[in-house]
Amino acid sequence: MPIPAPSAAERAATVLARWRHARLLHPAGRTFSGEVLIWGTPGPPTGVPLLDLPSRWPATVRLSKGVPTPAGWPDVLGLGVRLHRDPEPPVDLLVSSSGAAPVLRHLPLPRRRFTGTYSSIMSFRAGRRRLFLAALADPDSADLGRSLAEVSAAATRDDGPRLVLAVASVVGPWRPFGQVCLDGQRGAREDTALAFDPINNVPAGLWAEGPIARLRDRTYRGSRRARGASAQSGGSMGVTV
Repeated sequence: MPIPAPSAAERAATVLARWRHARLLHPAGRTFSGEVLIWGTPGPPTGVPLLDLPSRWPATVRLSKGVPTPAGWPDVLGLGVRLHRDPEPPVDLLVSSSGAAPVLRHLPLPRRRFTGTYSSIMSFRAGRRRLFLAALADPDSADLGRSLAEVSAAATRDDGPRLVLAVASVVGPWRPFGQVCLDGQRGAREDTALAFDPINNVPAGLWAEGPIARLRDRTYRGSRRARGASAQSGGSMGVTV
């Protein structure tokens, strides 16, 4: 089957990423080893096994700035989590700084501190339901600080930073189903090699759909093309380039 020609959005993303010699989106970040612990969705199940069933996975975690602005300035902050499920393909969960309330969880909101609410912004389809994913601040965890340097410092503590994973309907409350734990920073080469795919590397039972998902798919595809990366590059227990 012939490979379809890149769309205009993908071509534009490729050109811009090559021009800046870095990721098109969230070029400045830090990558960490980590672990994801899933305890399951409280209340009615979502029908998504990864959210509903207890499990534990090694993970690669990246915190980043969107533009990026100078240290301490407001920016749309990002959190990417790759679950390693060898020999199965990885699962990528990408969320951006947002508000916790239903009217704000679909909007990227600039802020100064890395501790706070991160939402998937776009919703996912699970059967007939629309769901949002989030990473929420853990009140008992180390503060992540205001800069990438402070994030790195927090990750070196014995009680490394944790974030709570949660799921919600369009208007419902967040329901915590797991947590992400950071455990040591990886090198700059590994951070450069890492490439997420928030549309196709999703948990079984979830589908990204709608215009935002289509645009995100094309821009991420173009950014990966410019870097010579694939949807599974980097983030392994070794380095894939």
